[in-house]
Amino acid sequence: MSNIKNAFANNNKAFIAFITCGDPDLDTTKKIIYSMQNNGVDLIELGIPFSDPTAEGVVIQAANLRALTNGVTTDKIFNMVREIRNDIKIPLVFMTYANVIFSYGADKFIKTCSEIGIDGLIIPDLPFEEKEEFLPVCKKYNVDLISMIAPTSENRIAKIAKEAEGFIYIVSSLGVTGVRSEIKTDLNSIVNAIRKNNPDTPCAIGFGISTPEQAKTMAQIPGVNGVITGSAIIKIIAQHGTNAPDFVGEYVKSMKAALI
Repeated sequence: MSNIKNAFANNNKAFIAFITCGDPDLDTTKKIIYSMQNNGVDLIELGIPFSDPTAEGVVIQAANLRALTNGVTTDKIFNMVREIRNDIKIPLVFMTYANVIFSYGADKFIKTCSEIGIDGLIIPDLPFEEKEEFLPVCKKYNVDLISMIAPTSENRIAKIAKEAEGFIYIVSSLGVTGVRSEIKTDLNSIVNAIRKNNPDTPCAIGFGISTPEQAKTMAQIPGVNGVITGSAIIKIIAQHGTNAPDFVGEYVKSMKAALI
């Protein structure tokens, strides 16, 4: 079992943050990770840039483009994680696309994840029915393959939930990532269906959550253990560039305070 459970320990409502590695550069990414840990983030999703990030809205698409234009590679990201892992105690997971892993070599990629202290993988374009492409290798190296459940999952929710590990990523809304002023999905029924089939694996809601008020509302849904924010953080980074770490830290502090 990975360290992901530590993010949800003691009935903690976890705040999970997403950033794109190398946006605007890897040195700034390192500083942002430290700033987020110092301000109470419970788990960080590290995005490995990809040229066609199909689950992402325009904000994170732009972050991917900035990172790739600046010459970020998977190996450079691995090296960055190696450099910081002794100081960063919270769980870390990679979010990336199947082609990134295929092109690198699944065994080599996931083995390296394990060696550098990555606790899990989120692969948005990997259908549940095709997870056997990566699951045996993830189990071999003790890296959790994190399942996503969306409003469109419907009659597949039970099957996905039963086999979930690490934490369950609940997609709040149809469409791609991005800030939303309102989330109208019937999340209670999705969480209820998950909990009937898996009472133990933590659930976190993402896509569209950007304010402390939204975070608090989502975290109060019975059976929900945390919230995930990405685009709002990427917007701060896009605005402040290399000066972003302190601004991201203040944002994280405000989001975490809403969950206590």
